[in-house]
Amino acid sequence: MTTTKDSPSSKAKQKGILSLTIKDKGALYAAYMPFIKGGGLFIPTNKEYKLGDEVFMLLKLMDETDKTPVVSIVVWKTPKAAQGNRITGIGVQFSQDAEGAAVRNKIDTYLAGMQNSDRLTHTM
Repeated sequence: MTTTKDSPSSKAKQKGILSLTIKDKGALYAAYMPFIKGGGLFIPTNKEYKLGDEVFMLLKLMDETDKTPVVSIVVWKTPKAAQGNRITGIGVQFSQDAEGAAVRNKIDTYLAGMQNSDRLTHTM
């Protein structure tokens, strides 16, 4: 999983653009947050965010050639030096519209049969 840094021209409420590439099902499983209403993803980042900040994400999954734009809201934070050696980052909730639903459906399809696994994720 890779990320790129945020755009420097961010508004106060919108914290910029994050680019997230997830190359395999294991990484997608670890990042996916199905317990969030409408779905969400964990994004590794050292940048400071507040709960409620809007984040625009360019998401590339698996072997897809195009990045999917996703509007999201920060709903989870894992701080630096978190217990259990958790990765520092944020969890974002997908927008509650057709685009957000399409991303969730795409992820659910990729992870079919894996979602009831006992494997640890970046959040729980």
